[in-house]
Amino acid sequence: MKIILITGGQRSGKSSYAERLALSLSDHPVYLATAHVWDDEFRERVRIHRERRGAEWTTIEEEFQLSRHNVSGRVVLIDCCTLWATNHFYRQAMEHGDSLPDVNTILDEMKAEFERFTRQDATFIFVTNEIGLCGTSDNAVQRRFTDLLGWLNQFVAAKADEVVLMVSGISIKIK
Repeated sequence: MKIILITGGQRSGKSSYAERLALSLSDHPVYLATAHVWDDEFRERVRIHRERRGAEWTTIEEEFQLSRHNVSGRVVLIDCCTLWATNHFYRQAMEHGDSLPDVNTILDEMKAEFERFTRQDATFIFVTNEIGLCGTSDNAVQRRFTDLLGWLNQFVAAKADEVVLMVSGISIKIK
């Protein structure tokens, strides 16, 4: 089992780098898409991502329970932790109405799911965003989500064998 984390800002080249890495490790990698398609603009982003990948990819779409899927013996690219966290955050927000999502509860659930998923004997390439590099938002919901993703990223990075930061399409090995 091996865990690789690819992190960076929006449009920094994370997904392209991760796809090239997965193809260098396997002729038939798995692409595990965590996205929920919210609108037409995002649907177009998904279409472009799908077109970029060829028939050699096995695509799995999973918004919550990554561990439902057996990827043993495979190279699997999980794109991405940010959208996976968004799904959990949004679900809890909808379940609890006006109250702000409980970041600690969501984080605990996601950590447990990460552990179940990565118990499989596979090579895992997780993609995530660094959204906490900018200023602090004046919006409480945004601050909570930034906290959630920051703590999730720290957890995954601690578990990872390798961490790569993408800056303007250039990879920088961090760990």
